[in-house]
Amino acid sequence: MERMRIAGAVRAGVTAAACGVLLTTVAACGADGGDGGKPTSASHGAADDARSDEARSVDLKTIPDVGDRYQQQIPANARQVVAVYGDGKDSADSTIALYTRSGTGSDATWKKERSWSGHNGKKGWTTDHHEGDKRSPVGVFTLSDAGGVLADPGAKLPYTQTASIQAPHYWAKSHWHDFDYVIAIDYNRVKGTAPNDPTRPQGQSKGGSIWLHMDHGSGTSACVSQSKTDMEYLLKTLDPKQHPVVVMGDKADLKAS
Repeated sequence: MERMRIAGAVRAGVTAAACGVLLTTVAACGADGGDGGKPTSASHGAADDARSDEARSVDLKTIPDVGDRYQQQIPANARQVVAVYGDGKDSADSTIALYTRSGTGSDATWKKERSWSGHNGKKGWTTDHHEGDKRSPVGVFTLSDAGGVLADPGAKLPYTQTASIQAPHYWAKSHWHDFDYVIAIDYNRVKGTAPNDPTRPQGQSKGGSIWLHMDHGSGTSACVSQSKTDMEYLLKTLDPKQHPVVVMGDKADLKAS
């Protein structure tokens, strides 16, 4: 753990030096500040608690409502899955759940730990994401790195605290805290780097800087957002030793076989 914290400190210095590319980086994941910030729905309420309590008693052989196409893309060693179920192809609303796997081989089962509401891209989802399309990419992606403006809340993933990740204050005030906590989704990025590292192996046109981050009450530019409480929960729960991944997309695409 101490080695991880030292690594985080070193990476913080690197990302501070990259502040000049901040606008390119956060624009891909944040918002243009023009959607006004409606009241947030990304909260963990009593109804979610009741559903999760019921789900915790059920062992599952597969992640619910995820068809063979994406089920088979979940790595065999993944024992934590964040599932993001988009309400529709063109909807910015989604439901997020955490599943954990126990056992091995044919005896392995998944258990739903908790669920909550959140948001995705303003224009919905796409299986062919490009820079600026305002849609979140559908797929299965590993989760390797975390960070934010705020101090490490006890994250198990490597955490980089840096002010360079802060949303610019010419955005709507409702967006100012979007990046207080973030978890990088490993779409078109280099694993083992700070979330706002600008490197995009597939090229700039394929977009990047797709994160799990804090919610401002409406759709994002491509990321998945949820309340501060839910972000803290994920940061304290997702463990690199459990090889966490996110399975994300609109419900119809996720069910595809």
